Amino acid sequence: MSAAEWEQLETACKGCTACGLSATRHNVVFGVGNPEAEVLFIGEGPGENEDLQGQPFVGRGGQLLDKMLASVGLSRKKNIYIANIVKCRPPQNRDPLPDEQEACIGWLRQQVSLIRPRIIVCLGRVAACRIISPDFKVTRQHGEFFEKNGVLMMGTLHPAALLRNPSQKPDGFADFLKLRDKIGEVCTHTELIYPE
Repeated sequence: MSAAEWEQLETACKGCTACGLSATRHNVVFGVGNPEAEVLFIGEGPGENEDLQGQPFVGRGGQLLDKMLASVGLSRKKNIYIANIVKCRPPQNRDPLPDEQEACIGWLRQQVSLIRPRIIVCLGRVAACRIISPDFKVTRQHGEFFEKNGVLMMGTLHPAALLRNPSQKPDGFADFLKLRDKIGEVCTHTELIYPE
């Protein structure tokens, strides 16, 4: 992938008006991280903080996500990429509607085709149902790896859900340990970086 291709995609995405969410957004949240990453995280859509800052996962859930990433040597600045199913905030942080997901999923598909990740991690039920399987049960199937089109995929508990239900944090953390082990097995240039 050339840097120009990535920039063209981001510029086009930021001008998108394909669904009603474009009318109420402050910012299109294209994604953040290393576009050469072998590991791609996918959430459902931006919340209020994300919409205001134009970055995914920057609120309390994002802070928890960053801590969990750091604990297994991952960083949004260095060795992963984070994107969402929809790039504009649904009102009141409701789940993105099927037609909104359909209008927006092309941007994510193009991101995936340029990044060519070896592993995709779906953060939460909405992303896992859209990307892995429509009947995915995140409370039962989190931490399991599935292969689709040569890419390993895992659903895990959404950071916001872990904040609401702290008793699930050990399960969420266990998923990240499984991810770290899987990176060691299948990724060729992902260097795990631990904070000093």
